[in-house]
Amino acid sequence: MRRNILSRISLVFAVLVLAYSCGSKKATVKNDTGITAKGKDLLSTYELNNLNFITFSGRAKAKVQYGEETQNVTLNVRMERDKAIWISVTALLGIEAARVLITPDSVKIMNRLQSEYVSKPFSYIYKYTNPGITFRMLQDILMGNISTEMLRTDQLQIATSEDDVQVIGIKEGLTFHYGVNKSNRPFTFNLVEIGKTNKLEAHYSDFAVIDGHNFPQRFTLNIEGSGTKVSSDMLYNKSEFNKTVELPFNIPSRYKAIN
Repeated sequence: MRRNILSRISLVFAVLVLAYSCGSKKATVKNDTGITAKGKDLLSTYELNNLNFITFSGRAKAKVQYGEETQNVTLNVRMERDKAIWISVTALLGIEAARVLITPDSVKIMNRLQSEYVSKPFSYIYKYTNPGITFRMLQDILMGNISTEMLRTDQLQIATSEDDVQVIGIKEGLTFHYGVNKSNRPFTFNLVEIGKTNKLEAHYSDFAVIDGHNFPQRFTLNIEGSGTKVSSDMLYNKSEFNKTVELPFNIPSRYKAIN
């Protein structure tokens, strides 16, 4: 049973944007059809407050629930901005369960528990998602950034209050919702493909300035789709920016390729 859930956890973190989300938080929005001058100023501010990094390396303790099963794992996450996302999933006793490497061109998953691997072009995810999903969007979700690609739409609504700002928009068949705090950093993100029921909801908290970057130490993710429910609560205990990172991904010859 433990081998099965660890295998599923590995796939979850490899394709965490293959499901979509609609927001449960109610927001009051203006009924404008376009972006006001104030809205454009706000969006520029959000872009400036996104994490502008070259590399990232972090280690997080995570509690992952898949259906009725729960597993505690350690995640090592490394990134080269706009080039590669590397994730290692480690179980108890330091046993590596899986390794993932995602680039703008490819998706690779190595299941160490069952000696199997997947190697596909990035377009492989379009079998499960809207083609509007990109590598950068996945990168932004993991780093707690507001997707600048999402903001490039004329179907955008913005509502401001004393405590936060709500941004809701539609682009390429996707609807999205950001809740933004006073530091111009997102504390919640929801995404849904119009006409679908799959859900993704992300929350960011415990912000701390690390190497000059206002980074959320806690990241929770809830996914529901295709009859499956997955939730993850990640808490980083180590984070570094702009240091040299290695992204090893060598598949042993005995491993079996799966589709």
